[in-house]
Amino acid sequence: MKLTYDPRHNIAYLRFHEKTAEVETIQVSEALNVDMAPDGTIYGIELLNANEQLRGDDGGQLVIVNEAAGKTENIALGI
Repeated sequence: MKLTYDPRHNIAYLRFHEKTAEVETIQVSEALNVDMAPDGTIYGIELLNANEQLRGDDGGQLVIVNEAAGKTENIALGI
């Protein structure tokens, strides 16, 4: 999984899989697109106006929680 952010276009992309098949981009809202293969596999999620969406209530921190291990890690996104 990989999260990328392009500040020039203010777009973030959360990639779950490399695109190895044709995908359809489904516009969920004006600020959210989902890339999905015909078999239902989600390849990625695109956030438009990303800096506003990624800042959220935690001030631009990506919080990774491993509930099984009881561990939490915060990563500053710098946006």
